[in-house]
Amino acid sequence: MSALWHVSEDSSIPRFEPRANREHDSAEALVWAIDSEHVPAYWFPRDLPRGTFGAIATTTDEDVERFLTGDRARRVHAIESSWLAMLRDARVFAYRLPPETFEPYGRAAGYFVSRETVEPVEIVELDHLMGRHAEAGIELRIVPELWPLWERVIGSTLEFSGIRLRNLKTRT
Repeated sequence: MSALWHVSEDSSIPRFEPRANREHDSAEALVWAIDSEHVPAYWFPRDLPRGTFGAIATTTDEDVERFLTGDRARRVHAIESSWLAMLRDARVFAYRLPPETFEPYGRAAGYFVSRETVEPVEIVELDHLMGRHAEAGIELRIVPELWPLWERVIGSTLEFSGIRLRNLKTRT
């Protein structure tokens, strides 16, 4: 298993207590973590809505061409332009968590949960988030409105994840 992370704008969390999570429709009290492969989807301020997507084995060549400019290895994180200033000024903290009590969460790629209190083993400050995306080879796509793109993405054969989409502007 790769490293497990919890990302926050708060730099002073001494331990993670299990709690219910509306985001994942879980009434059970859990500690949530994301693996190293998927943690870049959290290189954002918490409330910033974003869509992430990329190809998987079952993604059609047509969708790779349409959404990823023909590059099957491309990963895209898309945000609305109205959130750009918040991203530009943000810094977040990645807490590396000990993996012993974690287990994969359902079918969601990269998510893990623990039913026990967890103390971080490392805290990494992440700033220059736009540059971090560029260095990782992740396309940061800035669009005037995310809904039109997002509706096409979720109707495609791409792997995708939408985070905090409830914070988007109203659909036009």
